[in-house]
Amino acid sequence: MLHRTPLHSNQENVSLDPDRHPFIIPRLSEGAVESVSEEECSMTQFRPFPALALAATLLAVTPGCSRHPGTGGPLRYPPALAKTTADTIAGVTVPDPYRWMEDVDSEEVREWIDAENALTDAWLAAIPGRTALRARLEELWNFERYSIPFKAGRHFFWFHNTGLQPQSVLFTAESPADPGRVLIDPNTLSEDGTVAISGVEPSWRGDLLAWATSEAGSDWQTWHVRRVSSGEDLPDTLHWSKFSGAAWAPDDSGFYYARYDAPREGAALKETTRFQKLFFHRLGTSQAEDRLVFESREHPDWGFSPVVTEDGRWLVIHVSRGTDPANLLLVADLSRPGAPPRTLTPEFEAQYGYVGNDGTVFYLHSNQPDHGRIVAIDLEHPEPASWREIVPPGEIILRGASLFGDTLVCAGLRDAMSVVTLHDLNGRSQGEVPLPGPGSVAGFSGRRSDRETFYSFRSFSTPSTIHRFDLTTRRSAPFRRPELRFDPSSYVTEQVFYTSKDGTRIPMFVSHRKDLNRSSGPSPTVLYGYGGFDISLTPFFSVPNLVWMERGGVLAVPNLRGGGEYGEAWHRAGMLENKQNVFDDFIAAAEWLIASGTTTIDRLAISGASNGGLLVGAVMNQRPDLFAAALPAVGVMDMLRYPEFTIGWAWIPEYGDPNDPTMFRVLSRYSPYHNITPGICYPATLITTADHDDRVFPAHSFKYAARLQAAQGCDRPILIRIETRAGHGAGKPVSKRIDEAADRLAFLVKTLGMESP
Repeated sequence: MLHRTPLHSNQENVSLDPDRHPFIIPRLSEGAVESVSEEECSMTQFRPFPALALAATLLAVTPGCSRHPGTGGPLRYPPALAKTTADTIAGVTVPDPYRWMEDVDSEEVREWIDAENALTDAWLAAIPGRTALRARLEELWNFERYSIPFKAGRHFFWFHNTGLQPQSVLFTAESPADPGRVLIDPNTLSEDGTVAISGVEPSWRGDLLAWATSEAGSDWQTWHVRRVSSGEDLPDTLHWSKFSGAAWAPDDSGFYYARYDAPREGAALKETTRFQKLFFHRLGTSQAEDRLVFESREHPDWGFSPVVTEDGRWLVIHVSRGTDPANLLLVADLSRPGAPPRTLTPEFEAQYGYVGNDGTVFYLHSNQPDHGRIVAIDLEHPEPASWREIVPPGEIILRGASLFGDTLVCAGLRDAMSVVTLHDLNGRSQGEVPLPGPGSVAGFSGRRSDRETFYSFRSFSTPSTIHRFDLTTRRSAPFRRPELRFDPSSYVTEQVFYTSKDGTRIPMFVSHRKDLNRSSGPSPTVLYGYGGFDISLTPFFSVPNLVWMERGGVLAVPNLRGGGEYGEAWHRAGMLENKQNVFDDFIAAAEWLIASGTTTIDRLAISGASNGGLLVGAVMNQRPDLFAAALPAVGVMDMLRYPEFTIGWAWIPEYGDPNDPTMFRVLSRYSPYHNITPGICYPATLITTADHDDRVFPAHSFKYAARLQAAQGCDRPILIRIETRAGHGAGKPVSKRIDEAADRLAFLVKTLGMESP
């Protein structure tokens, strides 16, 4: 999450594909259905749980009583003892009966994990279409994929996956049109395919490559250096880096990177990570000799991201403060070794991104005013009164920019769909880049001397196609087009607008098979959302979503407040004390889908990951009557203890500090773990997480699952699927992603009453 890293990305990345040790198969009795007598059900007490009455008895309920049409009868869930642990937060006593689950490596928790996985796998294995769904997923996933080529010196680099390789492979060549040769194959780094490349940065001449690996989905990175010509690694190895890229010195003598102090032994996946430091590593020396470039002992929440300017003179240091959208830019003059960095922008007033420079004049993208702009700042006169506005705010929401060939390429959004505009360095418009259609683009990077660049385009029914853009002719041409086992033209996406609780107009993408006649009756529908951290949900391709639509399902993706689709004001309307707006927007989307005849309550499922998992958990509590099924993945479920784990403290600018009395009242009203009401019939739920998730600590999902299982007031299942040797999503091998997708789809087929394939 640091440096504006989202909690979770919904978009597939060729170089960072989002591990499943085979689940332990239970003895027959462990996953068996147990009947509950009507007398026992009549003893169940329905007690609504007021948000601030946190000392109330929460677990006096017989789980599994049949009060709503279910899926085959109540389940016997693995024992999970509710203990008398409690905290005092903001003067309020807060029971935390499943605190013991935070010790994720204890024998008690590991036994519970094994038993839950056994129950879930047995339940899913009984679904007749599960095997066929997995086979179809594998068939459609098996297509060739390329990343956007990037260039350094005379070398081009790109990632490639033949289809079902666990991890994508890094290639290099002197022309992007050549087949290239393998430079790094991460599939050779582990037997189970769980070591992934988490970062690459070629040196200025392109002869050396800094590359980072992450193991089992962890955010921790280990940096290495490879000689491009021979493919051999130098002895240099750097540990305990996280949320950091690399920036090479102009003479290729070494690179800048950020790291933390080594965690305590055995605590790397749980301990909070603070006090990031920026170092310079000189090739051929040990990590202990790395030179400290910048730190702030007064600000443990500051993080640092380095950029060396193309002219080689300046080191730009992007200073972030957790996930605060505002930041600070510092500039160090590399021609004066030892000179302290100078302040380029006001401290944490707005969000600024380095685009390029001409000597002491720096071109920056800013998110303020609200629609964004490009400004020029002369380091000799950095006061805001001397700034020159190059590209003013306009109709398009400006989300970023790059500078190559003396042209500013501005990437923006119009109603959550990509728009790319061109401008000269005086801000004069040079038109839009024609795109293949409504969708999402990425890329357009390059150097000042370049006359061509590459970008990718994707939509809900089309995976990424790589295009080459000629700056001289202003024309694009397909460069790498995947060969598919389906016809994208058989699917359609429309954008609708609906009204939220407070009257705000919200856009939503609705995708389905073109021949699906919605007027003939409601269809099973998945409503997917995120709504936070300034992350925009633009059109994205997903094989599981395609299989869902192929089966006759509808995919609905609303652009909730909290995202960045309409600028920083849209983001702020869904953060801190305004977080309830996100939940209201999501509930209103569900109500629109039902009112429009797209679906019905018993055919509607909700889905979201990470911050989106929090969304699903909160909305389930607030409107359990509105959905038949729920798929919360790697969710932030304990909003009163989230800052206690790994990088969770960095989310305080987005969520608020639970120790602050005002924000405690806000957080306690919607925290998924704390607002479960015993005896309520909750939607059929499949929770997914991973034991190596050091972004959103897996105990969030463990505690939430245990409490929800104990409280469930009907025979709809509450299941949890816990991946082993996997993390938050990045770097997950393809086979594990297919396994998980098959289980999620099979769960929907069963719980929404669909015909098995």
